[in-house]
Amino acid sequence: MEFRLLGAVSVATEAGELPLGPAKRRSLLAALLLRPNRPVPVEQLAATLWDQEPPPRARGVIQGHVSRLRVLLTGAEAEMFGVELVTQGTSYVLRMPESLLDAHRFEELVTLARSQRAPADAVAMYQEALSLWQGPALSGAYPSPPLQAAAHALEELRLASVEMLAGAYARLGEHNRAAAVLRAEAEAHPLRESLSAALMRELQRAGRRSEALDWFHRTRRLLADELGVDPGRELADAYGVALRGEGDGEGQAAPGVSSAPVKAAVPRTQGLPARGPSPSLPPDTVDLLPRMPRGFHGRAGELTALSRAAAGEAPVCLVTGPAGVGKTALVVHWAHRSRAAFPGGLLYADLRGFSDTGEPTHLEVLREFLLALGVAPRRIPESANGASALYRSLAADRQLLVVLDNARGSEQVRELLPGGTRCVTVVTSRYRLRGLIASDAARPVPVDVLDPDDSTALLAAVLGKERVLAEAVGARHLVELCGGLPLALRVAAARLADQPEWSLRAMSAELADESRRLGLLDVEDTGVRAALRLTVRRLPEDVAHHFAHLGRHPGTHVDRFTAAALAGTDPGTAEAALDRLSAAHLVNRTAPGRWTLHDLVRLYARGLDAGPDALVRVLDHTVATALAAAGAAEPGDEPCFALPADFHPPHALREFTGREDAMAWYAAERDDLTLAAAAADAAGLHGRTWRIVLGMWPQMVWRVLDDWTPLLRKALDAARADADPRAESRVLALLGWVLTEEGRTDEAFVHLEAAPAIAARAGDPSGEATALVNLSLAQAALGSPEEAAEGCVQAAALAREAGDRHTERLALHHLARHQLDAGQWQSALDTTAAALPLTGPSDEPAASRVLLLTAAGEALLGMGDETEGIRRLEAAASEAETTGYDEGALRALGVLLRVSADVGLRARYDTALVRLADRE
Repeated sequence: MEFRLLGAVSVATEAGELPLGPAKRRSLLAALLLRPNRPVPVEQLAATLWDQEPPPRARGVIQGHVSRLRVLLTGAEAEMFGVELVTQGTSYVLRMPESLLDAHRFEELVTLARSQRAPADAVAMYQEALSLWQGPALSGAYPSPPLQAAAHALEELRLASVEMLAGAYARLGEHNRAAAVLRAEAEAHPLRESLSAALMRELQRAGRRSEALDWFHRTRRLLADELGVDPGRELADAYGVALRGEGDGEGQAAPGVSSAPVKAAVPRTQGLPARGPSPSLPPDTVDLLPRMPRGFHGRAGELTALSRAAAGEAPVCLVTGPAGVGKTALVVHWAHRSRAAFPGGLLYADLRGFSDTGEPTHLEVLREFLLALGVAPRRIPESANGASALYRSLAADRQLLVVLDNARGSEQVRELLPGGTRCVTVVTSRYRLRGLIASDAARPVPVDVLDPDDSTALLAAVLGKERVLAEAVGARHLVELCGGLPLALRVAAARLADQPEWSLRAMSAELADESRRLGLLDVEDTGVRAALRLTVRRLPEDVAHHFAHLGRHPGTHVDRFTAAALAGTDPGTAEAALDRLSAAHLVNRTAPGRWTLHDLVRLYARGLDAGPDALVRVLDHTVATALAAAGAAEPGDEPCFALPADFHPPHALREFTGREDAMAWYAAERDDLTLAAAAADAAGLHGRTWRIVLGMWPQMVWRVLDDWTPLLRKALDAARADADPRAESRVLALLGWVLTEEGRTDEAFVHLEAAPAIAARAGDPSGEATALVNLSLAQAALGSPEEAAEGCVQAAALAREAGDRHTERLALHHLARHQLDAGQWQSALDTTAAALPLTGPSDEPAASRVLLLTAAGEALLGMGDETEGIRRLEAAASEAETTGYDEGALRALGVLLRVSADVGLRARYDTALVRLADRE
């Protein structure tokens, strides 16, 4: 077991990370871990969880989070590790061996490293300490001031350790490695002068004086622009050392020239001199890099990640991302910026893995490299093996950068890896190249689309800031339509640059037409469509078949069942295809078992040949899955509709393990279900439209105020167009109930009044009963409680005759509620007594029993039988808590709290409230 603060707040076990839940629970755990084995008062925990004055129920919320943490720790057998979360007065204590806490081990290792006399031993310990960090400290916790202060303190300790690691490298004489370690952090913390000063000293000692001076000027400008200050003493001293050339052959005086020290004159922030020359290589150094990309902007995170990946011994950095995302531009920009770190040379080869012109052979690439490294043409071996051996021997003693661009597969790269321990290889690919990660420990550096700000800056770099600022709204819309894809943004900018009279708003309006968007994002031989075509062409036939059919999906996400329905295959085959498409960056995995496509990729897939039946297949799969989810969410209810006569059965359907699984599916798929209904409606498939909407009824009941009315109106129109009175009555009843819950009772009454008669004409007694129950709610709200009760009596009779126990129970429950509202205590008790036998312990949801027991308890309290009323309410609350029905627990406990001030009841109420809030 391991408790982690150095990264995301988490608890790791052999079975995986514990599901800690919301940010505030992680914050509470973090506060306890920051003071292990010491009492942490509730007031201090409250300050950790809330910025302002804690809410009145803060103590109850904290108790709920503590209870949940205890359950998680018990389930993970934490006691075996000596871990226990205990209450001590008004405080909580997390008792634990501190060796289980990553922050404690980090501090211990840093302390040990400081005491080492041998620099090599210190390096090893600092490296081990820093390897414990998995991201910014206390990630995932609520950013309250106490936790932000703690995270800042941990980060300061980490940065100090990085500087000490660099110092240990320097004592070993490994100044380039020290500089590499410092550069990554200095780029991430550009205003931390101590890092920049240390980096300048190591660059100077490594003989990279011009780079050290350049770094000083860069930092000085940042300090002036961001803080309005001059460099401090430490940075100024480092500048003076670099300016005098101390410890660097580049700074030695030539014969006959005075070598008197030169006073370091730190430039002021006013009257800034021109930027000094960029770091340069000796004139005879090999340099095959393409030119520096123009208009490059942003990517600070990726540049830092690439610098980190390039540290260490003979690293292989694997830069991956979809077509057009700017992998080559990123790597070439980084390579030019880091050129002084590779005095042995800069090699570059385009492996053309996704090109119409064919891939170069290994021998062709090696021949170009060997010629660049000074091998005479006649001495280059004629075999690829011989050339590879010579290449590795020449690279063994050099400090080389090798860029292998556009690799198709791992085997294309392996023979081109240099042999030197000081060589860095950077590979770019549209594929993830897992084989290279496995065989050569390649370090992935994923590249995604640009965020809106960087996308807008890229447009400004091409079009000019004035033009983009003048149309800020149009620019942001254009960025959204291009999906942050640099290639798309550059093509759009190229069209606008070529037509200066064309506004960004006009370009956005053109791109908004999905049928024209990809065409507008192509110019000459460059564009999104051309880039995607080359990627898709490399796919195996069955994978390409699945990709083409994904373009017919009306939603934004797919799982293996949806992909199988679209392509007419089985889920196993579809999942394998999705995995291959993910490796090619044509789909993105957003969660376990869920994938999505970039908007432009989806448009491209939509233009491929997929056959006419894909949409109907996926809609029928959606109908069947929604029906299965409704059955799992409400297992005692009858199916809400029959499948269409021309239904296309999918190969397999997702199986739901119970209500919780089904409701989680509804929550995840809500938007896609809405889009599927819209697609069915647009295609004139009315029977599918209303079925998809009606299949969502359990979610509508769960989250009734989530603006369901427009969707239900669409379903109502579809049911009428389908000439299906049974469907019409059921949609009317559901729409009317939703409108009632929204407070639009007059509008609801119109629909609800019509629904029972239509259901009766359709021969649907269960639907008629449900409509009468929903009508009763509107009648009660409009001040007609007697009519409401009569409607429920009629509904119960109809359901009883139809053998529909679920609807009969529902009608009796609402009848009891109407009777309670009217103060008819005995009648309400008799009604609940008649309804309770209709619930079953195994085949019915516990919610019904809980609500009926609660109603019975309220009736007994109203009759003055407090003892029996409390017993019934306690039974309802206990059953709700046992089954996880938090809404029912809140209702029963809320009634109990009206007659009891018991602290335990209040704690249980608050715990249920916290659990319910976690689900929101």
